[in-house]
Amino acid sequence: MARYTGYKRPQNTTKALRQLFHYMGYHRWLLLVVAVLVLISTGVSVAGTYLLKPVINDFILPGDVKGLVFALAGMGIMYLCGALSTFGYNRLMVKTSQKVAGDIRRDLFAHVQTLPLKYFDANTHGELMSRFTNDVDTIQEALNNSFTMVIQSSLTLTGTVVMLLVLNVRMALIVIVFLLIMFWFIKWNGKRSKAYFDRQQEYLAAINGFTEEMVAGQKVEKIFNHEEEDMKVFRRKNEDLRRASTKALAYSSMMIPSIVSLSYGCYAVSACAGGLLAIAGMMDLGSLAAYLVYVRQSAMPLNQFTQQVNFILSALAGAERIFEMMEEPAEIDEGTVSLVRVHENGDGTLTEIRDGRAADADILKEEKAEYAWKDAGGNLTLLRGDVRFENVVFGYVPRRRVLSGISLYAKPGQKIAFVGSTGAGKTTIINLINRFYEIQGGRILYDGIDIRKIRKDDLRRSLGMVIQDTHLFTGTIAENIRYGKLDATDEEVIRAAELANADSFIRRLPDGYNTMLYSDGSNLSQGQRQLLAIARAAISQPPVLILDEATSSIDTRTERLIEKGMDAIMDGRTVFVIAHRLSTVRNSKAIMVLEQGSIIERGSHEELLELKGRYYQLYTGMYELE
Repeated sequence: MARYTGYKRPQNTTKALRQLFHYMGYHRWLLLVVAVLVLISTGVSVAGTYLLKPVINDFILPGDVKGLVFALAGMGIMYLCGALSTFGYNRLMVKTSQKVAGDIRRDLFAHVQTLPLKYFDANTHGELMSRFTNDVDTIQEALNNSFTMVIQSSLTLTGTVVMLLVLNVRMALIVIVFLLIMFWFIKWNGKRSKAYFDRQQEYLAAINGFTEEMVAGQKVEKIFNHEEEDMKVFRRKNEDLRRASTKALAYSSMMIPSIVSLSYGCYAVSACAGGLLAIAGMMDLGSLAAYLVYVRQSAMPLNQFTQQVNFILSALAGAERIFEMMEEPAEIDEGTVSLVRVHENGDGTLTEIRDGRAADADILKEEKAEYAWKDAGGNLTLLRGDVRFENVVFGYVPRRRVLSGISLYAKPGQKIAFVGSTGAGKTTIINLINRFYEIQGGRILYDGIDIRKIRKDDLRRSLGMVIQDTHLFTGTIAENIRYGKLDATDEEVIRAAELANADSFIRRLPDGYNTMLYSDGSNLSQGQRQLLAIARAAISQPPVLILDEATSSIDTRTERLIEKGMDAIMDGRTVFVIAHRLSTVRNSKAIMVLEQGSIIERGSHEELLELKGRYYQLYTGMYELE
């Protein structure tokens, strides 16, 4: 059983329980069997103790050896059934808890896939990952260890008190008084230990965060000779943690010895009182023996119950966080227009390509297929890559606009560049084309269709994007390039790498295209990772290509080589480019200069130089991008 390290109570225990029971309900028959086995195990434990009374009074004291043998054999069979029941419900509970945890993780991951980007902007990756790890693990552990333990402890304690009253009401009052004292002590001790455990968790999080920060920033720490000062901070945080941990463990470790001591006191008082009653003939020896065993049993379920309640509350708090995340509204997608493969006939009409038709398979094989938009009425519009913004207004948060009535257009095959200082709105425009965020005003048209009418999956499938912060997945280099087109052949992967000028460095690696990448491609340089991202975009052959600082991590020589390959990729495609290096946007059809969410200049490279405005200042170095 895991060590209790503090917990936060759920804000709405009833709701968290109801949602958790919903998942447990998927396995109701297994849980029903568990409940029956727990009942059998508890019943055997309570009833077995009571049987001491007839065994002593009816067989031991009269000297009936034969009857005693049969009685003991019957008790042995009964206890064997109890042991088998305990073994059975423990095994079933392990299986059930894993199934419930697996169901929760599955549904949580599925829901996370539907959440909008603004949710991830507002929550750190660590917070989100803790739902899949710490919170789900806490639920699984509580179901595995605490669920049956609490039920069994409750039944055992209730059955024990009832049997004590059945054996002797006056003697039972002694145990009840001691139990009340134990309840009071548990409550008093639990309140104080929880306060220190919560403080311990707070200090532990602080010292973990500080240590992680220092380890990651070792180079900066050494450059500025900050070791001694950081050591002072660490000592202070470490001492705070030590004091809180000492207090927390002092109170928590006091719990079991104190309960055991009270149970010994209860046993001593009960034994003395019971002995006097037996001598006086007011209590038979069998009842006294059974009674004293019940006294010894009474403290154990109480102690177990108290410890498990902490774990259950922790699990419910975790469940509440998980279900709150599941209740987050999914990304809005009311689109009805889909993206389909088509063949353009000689008369200019379009025919949709359908799977399974031999003629269509030949068209796909010969790469003669094109893409088209298909609306709810079945009408087809050839995808050309015509993108237009009409008075678009947008802000990431209410009352703070990032774009103020932006209007622009990119005709099929044109290269449009955005330049401007940080925060001007360049990347925001790119995010809106992908519909990562919803605009507050105006509209964005894609081949004359409002992008809100296009299904998001189809919209994004028509766009290729290379961003500055490259992300590579665990797998081979070939698999990472193929991420842009899952059914791409090895030849297509190599051709895309050659186009992005990545083929030469890939072939120099020990395993070439089969080289495994881990930790976001940490075994490659930043420039090499960027080249793979470009190859991944190239293999998808999208009608619209978005390059957001795509060559920021590549040296000037390699950048020129890549531009030649990118020109081949961009041929006939609409391209949006964001770049700090103005040399990369010189050949753009139009350059948009943005400032505080508005386009202040637009035109070709030559036209903007003639204006001698902001672009001229940027190009000549009179004004720097900030």
